Amino acid sequence: MRRRAIVTFATLLTAAALAAAAAAKPQIAPLATRLAGALAVPHVPQSQTAAVAVDLTEGRTIFARHQALALVPASNQKLAVAFAALSVLGPEHRFDTTVYGEGQLVGRTWKGDLVLKGFGDPTLTHGDLRSLAYQVRAEGIRRVTGGIEADESYFDSRRTGPAWKSYYYLDESPALSALTVDRAHFRGWLTREPALSAGRQFRLALRSVGVAVGRPAHLGVADPLAEQLGSTESAPLARIVRFMNQESDNFTAELLLKQLGAVDEASGTSAAGARAVRRALREAAIPLAGVRIVDGSGLSPQNRLTAAALIGILVAAWHNPMIRPPFVQSLAVAGVNGTLEDRLRATPARGVVRAKTGTTSESSALSGYVRGRFAFAVLQNGRPVSHYWARRAQDRFAAVLAAQ
Repeated sequence: MRRRAIVTFATLLTAAALAAAAAAKPQIAPLATRLAGALAVPHVPQSQTAAVAVDLTEGRTIFARHQALALVPASNQKLAVAFAALSVLGPEHRFDTTVYGEGQLVGRTWKGDLVLKGFGDPTLTHGDLRSLAYQVRAEGIRRVTGGIEADESYFDSRRTGPAWKSYYYLDESPALSALTVDRAHFRGWLTREPALSAGRQFRLALRSVGVAVGRPAHLGVADPLAEQLGSTESAPLARIVRFMNQESDNFTAELLLKQLGAVDEASGTSAAGARAVRRALREAAIPLAGVRIVDGSGLSPQNRLTAAALIGILVAAWHNPMIRPPFVQSLAVAGVNGTLEDRLRATPARGVVRAKTGTTSESSALSGYVRGRFAFAVLQNGRPVSHYWARRAQDRFAAVLAAQ
């Protein structure tokens, strides 16, 4: 009896110890609760915070807040442009720059003008101009009696995006043009006349390979019957989109928008490009209620996106076998490169979060993927928004997903 009482007492002590340990062990809150807690920061109005997270493997929404709220997206606008460009143009699309001859070749002399026509290549360099100059020389031309006609007519002549603040011009993006060399830089200066500068640089490139040009460069439009003398192509669109998104490059985004307008609507304008983007989103069944596309970069305060639209873009891109590789690879990697190089540098987020950032005075955003399992979008507005606290909320939200 005494032994049985000792055993019973020991069993009770063990059970009590296990119960106490269980009570002391912290209970893990549900995922949605932890995501909501991540967004709880000061100086960022919760009424102007929208967020969605989706489990890509199960196809279900695991968190949603104000997902239909139309907010200023900042550079998350580039996700819409990237999706549309890859859908409409294709990942292998390349931008041309062409030299035409107006006149005729007599011996080694071209009697007339040469035309340098741009078709919206945001990556055109002086090296490309030199290649074009060699192509002209290979046609047997050693002298041009006329000048260089710089043709930027593939796009309109607006140098900025719609409704940009005045200081965005040149500070946030070079002047926009269908014919731009080295992002409108020449000899250390940023030009306000990119096409004319390109024409002047081409004249110098021709001289450097032994082709004399009699007259200066000037703006003009190529004659439809002009003879093609040379052409150069950009890198594939997939590579251009990767640079645009990882570095959040406004200039590239604006030229891609106009390119969409030129290809899809035969009008190289921001407005035509915006219509093309909306059409591509609509065809992918992305919700457009509250969405307003004004420019390509997200600099315009007139843009509006919703968290529902952003998550729709991410999910649609993920499930499209043609778009998925270049779209996902275009996003910055947490703690590694691009605009996320100095963010989310600790585990578990480092290296497993790929996302697009967005920052203006009134908007902060982060949208992307986590481990190929989750897609998420966080969009915050304020007047102004606190970038420190907004980014802290975004990073915590992504880190919670990365820990799963």
